[in-house]
Amino acid sequence: MPVGVGYHSGSHYSALQELEQFLEPSQIELSYVGLPYDRVRLMLERRIPAANVFGPQYYTLEQLGFRKLVDTTFMMGFLVAEDADVQDVARYFAALRRAQREIDLRPERYKHYWLREMPEDIQRIVDVRRFGPGERLVWEPYTREMFEQTHAWMQAHALFDPAAAPPRYEDAILHAAPVG
Repeated sequence: MPVGVGYHSGSHYSALQELEQFLEPSQIELSYVGLPYDRVRLMLERRIPAANVFGPQYYTLEQLGFRKLVDTTFMMGFLVAEDADVQDVARYFAALRRAQREIDLRPERYKHYWLREMPEDIQRIVDVRRFGPGERLVWEPYTREMFEQTHAWMQAHALFDPAAAPPRYEDAILHAAPVG
């Protein structure tokens, strides 16, 4: 059964990771079908039998009667420019922490914002008041051990260009002093 995912993205990696608990590698067939709302539309049109979605796309399909086969929750990182001011980054994350607290306390106040990131055709067929809070920020460090385990898993699945230099933890992690 082909599963619609994004190319070399969280949906790709998490689909592999979860499906390999149930299927042999030769049985896993991923299909790169576009962006998250492209996958929603293909599911609604019954053009693909399964898709890996999360956040508003998951809430949309769930609300319209689709069901989850496996949970493909994954950890996401942030990309920061090499020349970014570390204190600006720290202030940004402090603001995200405050926003997460507000959403946790009164999610209904913020659900209408889902409409901002949703195409009009999808807006017309869902009620965002029934959506959950979405991705949750978890304030835990990404340790060297986590990095190395993830890298080993990706290498075992041939997800890296073999000619590329191996990534280094020191180059991947920004250690910013907390603000506020």
